[in-house]
Amino acid sequence: MKILLTTFTLLFTFLLSAQSTYLHCGKLIDTKKGEIQKEMTIIVTDDKILDVKSGYINPKSAEDQVIDLKSKTVMPGLIDMHVHLEGEMNPKRYIQPFVLNDADIAYNAQVYAKSTLMAGFTTVRDLGGTGVNVSLRNAINQGKVIGPRIFTSEKSLATTGGHADPTNGRRKELMGNPGPKDGVINSIEEARKAVRQRYKNGADLIKITATGGVLSVAKNGQNPQFTVEEIKAITETAKDYGMHVAAHAHGDEGMQRAILGGVKTIEHGTMMSEKTMDLMKKHDVYYVPTITAGKSVEENAKIKGYFPDIIVPKALAIGPKIQSTFGKAYNKGVGIAFGTDAGVFNHGENGKEFGYMVEAGMPALEAIQSATITNAKLLNMENEIGQITTGFIADIVATDDDPTENIKTMENIYFVMKDGKVIKN
Repeated sequence: MKILLTTFTLLFTFLLSAQSTYLHCGKLIDTKKGEIQKEMTIIVTDDKILDVKSGYINPKSAEDQVIDLKSKTVMPGLIDMHVHLEGEMNPKRYIQPFVLNDADIAYNAQVYAKSTLMAGFTTVRDLGGTGVNVSLRNAINQGKVIGPRIFTSEKSLATTGGHADPTNGRRKELMGNPGPKDGVINSIEEARKAVRQRYKNGADLIKITATGGVLSVAKNGQNPQFTVEEIKAITETAKDYGMHVAAHAHGDEGMQRAILGGVKTIEHGTMMSEKTMDLMKKHDVYYVPTITAGKSVEENAKIKGYFPDIIVPKALAIGPKIQSTFGKAYNKGVGIAFGTDAGVFNHGENGKEFGYMVEAGMPALEAIQSATITNAKLLNMENEIGQITTGFIADIVATDDDPTENIKTMENIYFVMKDGKVIKN
């Protein structure tokens, strides 16, 4: 007992003697209570929040730092549950797989990761790439490059000809016959093997393309592309390896199969019916709307030559519908997890999503909660991120204005701290 007390005393003395940062916050968003506190001080030591106090507390040590955010609104670091850090949509996107080396993709991804962090998103879920996203995650964790904390699915899983089949649109000699190693499956056995391969490759979670998609070089953008049995094999195997499953889905039938198959999130959800919304509530499945991406593909589809011709009608049919679907799902009581699909539009513009959510009827505070406490829970980090409270990781951002009065302020983050380090001030 005496040894334990001595150890605790030494630890407490160290924390007191370590250099601390005092953030004086004009307004502070309590994401757990869903309220705004005024004139607060956050005390950060190393990478953790040591304390949160009422009033503007000044440090006792000359070595401590004070950051003046008295005219700002402060909140936890934001979490985007749907990004693609390896690339960014442009008219040359469809020839890039044939001209870019892995090193080219990696250097580009560093730029996109930094833009994302500077926009206030200290944690993201990267839902599909070549596998470079795993190396990017590791490099950020090791402090080699600047970027958000990444949870990655590595390569998305598809069926032959499905939305994430990497050989769609190629001439016959280049199509080959991709299989589980490449993220393409056509049976229960292959489904299990593909999940295990993702685990071996370093994935944190699994993403499936439960329906057709807008930006793949394939005709149908919403047909179901997995059987329920295949999806169950994926989710059961993923659970064995400590992973959850996200399902890209535009069509309603594919969503229902994904929900019954055991996925945790539905991405996009464009043609979601009320029956599907009820299923999501029943099975505790969350909706990641990606409204910004829908609006972006619609806008770009109107530019002649921006997309291959086969994509244009899908973009014009599906893109405009996501925001209204989100409004209906929110009013129905479906759990909402903030996600943007950044990469389909420019990285760093993720904050636009808040405005679209509020425009569709979700209060600003709830939108911010969806990007903090909700997403932290889905990532099993609810005791580490998503709140500004004692003992949590010091991921902290600030805006010029109060977002409950001006939601557009979320598009221009003034201050960013990640892991206790000031990234932007």
